[in-house]
Amino acid sequence: MEEKLNRLRRFNLFMALLHFGQGVAMLVLSSSFSLPVMTSFLKFDYFTYKLVPDPTTMFDLRIGPVIAAFLFLSSLAHLLIGTTFNNWYNENLKKGMNIARWVEYSFSSSIMIVVISMLVGLYDISTLLLVFFLNMMMILFGWMMELHNQSTGGKTNWTSFIFGCIAGIVPWIVIAIYLFGAGSGNEKAPTFVYWIYFSIFLFFNCFALNQVLQYKKVGKWQDYLYGERAYIILSLVAKSLLAWQVFAGTLRPV
Repeated sequence: MEEKLNRLRRFNLFMALLHFGQGVAMLVLSSSFSLPVMTSFLKFDYFTYKLVPDPTTMFDLRIGPVIAAFLFLSSLAHLLIGTTFNNWYNENLKKGMNIARWVEYSFSSSIMIVVISMLVGLYDISTLLLVFFLNMMMILFGWMMELHNQSTGGKTNWTSFIFGCIAGIVPWIVIAIYLFGAGSGNEKAPTFVYWIYFSIFLFFNCFALNQVLQYKKVGKWQDYLYGERAYIILSLVAKSLLAWQVFAGTLRPV
């Protein structure tokens, strides 16, 4: 067990380096491409004598630094659990849980889903906040799943997992409404946005599948540390895939 934990520590430090390097690359290489964050309050139209929406841009959000943000968050988390908080991390792993993972995911994956939302034309600040925190709740239900099912040998309680799936699917439905309701031809979203939607949706579901395999104790997933390593690899691939797809689609210098 100690040798496995030492290897996992080195693996986390390597992941910290990979995420950090990509974050720096995003800041250095990205264009100034930005998207608006808007409000749409009602105002009275004196010509029609009706209340009508009044879209207003609050500010323009540069996408390059936002992409870098979730990469840097992951890098920081891997660095901390590989150094300062390594003993705490190891003790939690022995109990069949990793609190640090859920804290980091709750922020980094929620930033990711906001980026995807904005790429399909969802700019309203209130809706973006709802998308962010619904995704965060999905992740925190993952924390609750592990908290309720620490390695006690008892029957697995799937309640938190089910509630997390319900919370987590809603942002993807909202994004799909914008993505597939945009029309066709010049009105529809760029092709790379469709690739982002399907690829990241697939990887988000792979995280859920990994947890199922852990608690079903299928094959190598009987070892909790195997599932932990799978989480780390999935996180790297999903974040890298989103980052470089967005870069290729919108952030390349013209």
